[in-house]
Amino acid sequence: MSTVTISAAEVNKLRQQTGAGMMDCRKALAESNGDFEAAIDYLRKKGQKVAANRSDRDAKEGVVIAKANADNTYGILINLSSETDFVAKNADFIQFANDVADIALNSKVTSIEDLKAQPMENANVGEKLNEVVAKIGEKIDVVRFEQVTAAAVVPYIHSNYRIGVLVGMNQAATEGIVTAGKDVSMQIAAMNPLGVDSDSISPETLAREKAIAMDQVAAEGKTGDMAEKIAMGKLNKFFKENTLLPQAFVKDPSKNVGDYLKSVSAGLTVSTFVRVAVGA
Repeated sequence: MSTVTISAAEVNKLRQQTGAGMMDCRKALAESNGDFEAAIDYLRKKGQKVAANRSDRDAKEGVVIAKANADNTYGILINLSSETDFVAKNADFIQFANDVADIALNSKVTSIEDLKAQPMENANVGEKLNEVVAKIGEKIDVVRFEQVTAAAVVPYIHSNYRIGVLVGMNQAATEGIVTAGKDVSMQIAAMNPLGVDSDSISPETLAREKAIAMDQVAAEGKTGDMAEKIAMGKLNKFFKENTLLPQAFVKDPSKNVGDYLKSVSAGLTVSTFVRVAVGA
């Protein structure tokens, strides 16, 4: 076992992030030399139920704005950060974020740097940001910028501007397809899937999840072909729970998201999506 010193604050931080017991968190950190991600994997391998969506917990403040153009073929999403919740809820701050988002949408910029260089009133966006900072005495900045182009792009803002979603779909926007896009956006906001389907999961994540599954199976005493079969079953369950199309549809759990989309229009599916949460 490692001799690294683990502080009570580090143990409590891991406990808050995972929901695991205090002693389990201390042991996980000790076995992982203080590496938080490795400690989380350690807890999972030992069968601990780790809390999902860890990245949303230590949220800084601000707002997320998502918008699409008139024909729903292009959309942008920005995260304007602030230091306090008081500022994030201010109507003037939210309006400023919307104004910046409109500039991003209409200019089709490709980066935060390009966005800050765009004209805004008698200055540019970057200069207006500095003016707002001087006015409110609190640091604010555009910390995320995303864009999606697709046959249909549907924007969605959830929970008082704390989560924004852009969904790209493979068929042109109609009233029914936009409605379906909003339904799927709500699913993404609530469930935070890692990708559209198993094909969109990175090789690194696949390797990590398979290793965790194999360790869990080994701990159960299974070996050989049986162990491999059980591990693949666990991996398939991971895909079903953590990728969008196979997930149970929140508004009708009798079908998955992929089946719901096909019921709206034959062949309809999600080609891409972006989800941004305040502080994540």
